[in-house]
Amino acid sequence: MKIEKQIVVIADRVLISPDEEKSRTGSGLYLPQGLSEKERVQSGFVVKTGPGYILPYRDSSDPWLDRNNEPVYIPLQVRPGDYAIFLRKDAVEIEYNDKVYLIVAHSAILAVIRDKLKTDIDDGDEI
Repeated sequence: MKIEKQIVVIADRVLISPDEEKSRTGSGLYLPQGLSEKERVQSGFVVKTGPGYILPYRDSSDPWLDRNNEPVYIPLQVRPGDYAIFLRKDAVEIEYNDKVYLIVAHSAILAVIRDKLKTDIDDGDEI
């Protein structure tokens, strides 16, 4: 019997497959040299996200309410497949199945580049 293992991302953390460090992202966004040297900005693809920010449990004395005690989360903004730009100093590097990943707090992600289907050609000057 073979047991499969998987990475489970906790809370507001994001698992990222890092892109090789370069001054231009695959989407064409240029990272300023001074910024990348000073703050060590890095980018990569979001592989998995945690469930989000947990809301505090509030015990209710109302007997008609469901008391399943399941935690409630506020979901994260990033999604698997997004191209994230984040601060490298806030990332933790791990190796899993001979591949390097970074675990990054959601708050350390500066921006994401997301594929969007264009339904209307006249959307304006969206970035």
